Amino acid sequence: MNKPRTYPVSARGPVDHEVRDQIVTAATEHFSRYGYEKTTVSDLAKAIGFSKAYIYKFFESKQAIGEMICANCLRQIEAEIREAVTQADLPPEKLRRMFKTATEASLKLFFQDRKLYEIAAAAATENWQSVIAYEERIQKLLQEVLQAGRQTGDFERKTPLDETVKAIYLVMRPYLNPLLLQHSFGYVEEAPVHLSSLVLRSLSP
Repeated sequence: MNKPRTYPVSARGPVDHEVRDQIVTAATEHFSRYGYEKTTVSDLAKAIGFSKAYIYKFFESKQAIGEMICANCLRQIEAEIREAVTQADLPPEKLRRMFKTATEASLKLFFQDRKLYEIAAAAATENWQSVIAYEERIQKLLQEVLQAGRQTGDFERKTPLDETVKAIYLVMRPYLNPLLLQHSFGYVEEAPVHLSSLVLRSLSP
């Protein structure tokens, strides 16, 4: 994992603080080894060498720590998606890459660090703010791609943009949402290709 970054989650104390980063880094390593559900704040305090009370000066709960870790994981996936979209020149190809990279990046998290994936799954189940914010940013990126396609004449303009964004996002969601992804493993190789092709046909002017 890269150095933790600060996102709008339930935290206490100064927004930018090296102790907060230290806690998140140590918690990430601890959760990766022992799992999120099985770890308590007392376990974390012992592993880091802080008192439990000191940790509570920066995070109001274990979930607040998990939210920041989850936000970091989702930001990493988002960065890969944005990079793939940026590298494509035409809006249709941007959309194809968005489907493909979103699936690949989510799968990489699942297979490379299953314990951290458990945090993401818990976040999706309980609708944590980090997941809500991630979904909003992905929909905003999707909207930008669709707007570009309408401007170039690649995509139809009759359907309200917000309706189009929502519909396409719902098609993508099983491969973006960590809770839903685990039920779609049998389709992860072919789904991005077929679904993006279907969506692009529906967008034809």
